[in-house]
Amino acid sequence: MVGESRFNLASVIITLVLSLIAIVMLYPIFYILIISISDTAYVVQGKITFWPKGLNLNAYMEVLKDPKIPRAYLNTIFYTGLGTSINLLFTAVAAYPLSKPDFIWRKYWMFGIVATMFLNPGIIPNYLIVNTLGLTDTVWALVIPNAIWTMELIILKSFYEGMSSQIREAALIDGASEYRILFNIVIPLSKPALASIGLFYFMGHWNSFFLPMIYLNDQHMFPLQVVLRDMLIFNDGSSSSLVDAAAIAPQAKKNATIILAMVPVLIIYPFVQKYFAKGVMLGSEKG
Repeated sequence: MVGESRFNLASVIITLVLSLIAIVMLYPIFYILIISISDTAYVVQGKITFWPKGLNLNAYMEVLKDPKIPRAYLNTIFYTGLGTSINLLFTAVAAYPLSKPDFIWRKYWMFGIVATMFLNPGIIPNYLIVNTLGLTDTVWALVIPNAIWTMELIILKSFYEGMSSQIREAALIDGASEYRILFNIVIPLSKPALASIGLFYFMGHWNSFFLPMIYLNDQHMFPLQVVLRDMLIFNDGSSSSLVDAAAIAPQAKKNATIILAMVPVLIIYPFVQKYFAKGVMLGSEKG
C-alpha cells in the first residue's frame, strides 16, 4: 500500500508538472489566436488576456485578400514539397551504402560527413558558390545546397544498420540488384525513420526565411516566412483604405498570418507523430 501510494503521488506530481509545462508552451499560441479573432477595440486597448473578447474575423479576410500573402503561401507549399522530396530521396540513397560494413573507406566517408557539422564555411562562401552556379533567384538555391542534412543522414544510416542483413542476402541470391534492394525492400521497410526525418525536413523548409532572404531578390518568389518577417519587423500592416486600417488592428493581421502559417504543421503532425517518435528512438540505438 505504501509503495502504491508513493507511485500514485509521483504520478500526480509528474502529471501536474507536465501539465504546467504544456500550458506555458501552448499559451503563446493560444494568445496569438485570440488576438487574431478579437474585436479591434479590445486589442488596441490591450484588454485581451486569457479569452477572446468580441468576434472579428476581418483580420483573416484582410490577410487572404492581400495578394502577396496567398502567393507567398503557395510559394512556401511548393518549396517545402519539392525540398522535402529531394531531401528524402538523396538521404535514403546516401545512407544505404554507408550502412554496409563492407563499403570501401566507410569510416573515412563518415568522418568527412560528420566533420561538416562542426566545420561550416559560412554564408559568404555558400552564396558565392550558389551565385557562380547561377542558382540565385531560383528555387534550386533553396533545395540543392541543403539536399542532405547530416543528422538526418546519420539517423537513417543507423536505422538501415538495424535491419536484418538476411533480407538483403536473400535478395542478392535471387538476383536483385542493389538499386532494386534499396527501392523495393529497404525504403518500404524504413517508413518510420523516413517519416521521422521527413518531419524535420518539412519543418526546416516551412520555417526557412534566412536562405530565401539571401538567395531570392524577386518579391514574387518570397515564401510566407519572409513576408511574415517583413510584417513583424517593418510593421507592414497597411490596409487598402483608412476604414479598413481603423477596423483591423495591425497586431490582429500579423497574428492571423502567423496562425495561417501554422495550420499545415498542425494538420500534418498528428498523422506522423507515431512514426516520428519510433523513428527517432530507432535511429538513436546506434551511432
